[in-house]
Amino acid sequence: MSKIVSTKDNLQVLHEDNHIIVVNKRVGDIVQGDKTGDKPLSEVVKEYIKEKYNKPGEVFLGVVHRLDRPTTGIVVFARTSKALTRLNELFSNRETQKTYWAVVKNKPPKVQDILIHYLKRNEKNNTSKAHLKEIPESKKASLDYKIIKTLDNYFALEINLHTGRHHQIRAQLAAIGSPIKGDLKYGFDRSNPDGGIHLHARKLVFIHPVSKENIEIIAEAPKDAIWNSI
Repeated sequence: MSKIVSTKDNLQVLHEDNHIIVVNKRVGDIVQGDKTGDKPLSEVVKEYIKEKYNKPGEVFLGVVHRLDRPTTGIVVFARTSKALTRLNELFSNRETQKTYWAVVKNKPPKVQDILIHYLKRNEKNNTSKAHLKEIPESKKASLDYKIIKTLDNYFALEINLHTGRHHQIRAQLAAIGSPIKGDLKYGFDRSNPDGGIHLHARKLVFIHPVSKENIEIIAEAPKDAIWNSI
């Protein structure tokens, strides 16, 4: 099964106004350009805006935050520099509520729990390792999870992030012996057919950077047998 990537014609737009655009990222999408040279989602969104609003010249689009390439779900972009500055503040000050869904094979030790680890990033292999105690160059990572559904061979978890560290959910779940389905990098035994992992940015709540209204966004999970059963 090949990865389906977003294009200007199949873009899954969840919210759109003059200042922000929110999309549901697919497995194959990369949020910002990197060494692969693949077209990033930011460019796709620019093409979509250019065509939809018949805009001449360059389209302004600010990348506010990222999702790992194999992850799906909510990504917010700023359409104005004013919105970008304010969204950057919201995200860096943790004034957003982020809820994720994850599917794991091994049942976590508790039905619900708060996990606190110290994550140290390894730039060479692009991973983060979770430690129980603080070590040099580590950063504190915190989340809470609960099991929301027991499937035939898997468990579905709902996760709320308290911090935003590199590969945080992937590393913390692996540290309690429950790596995410398809996540070879963090100890799952086989990959998913589309190269993705079963981690989905499900819900985001934040104050609109300009109108100041409360925005709540929910993204449908990808269509596959496991997500469909949740």
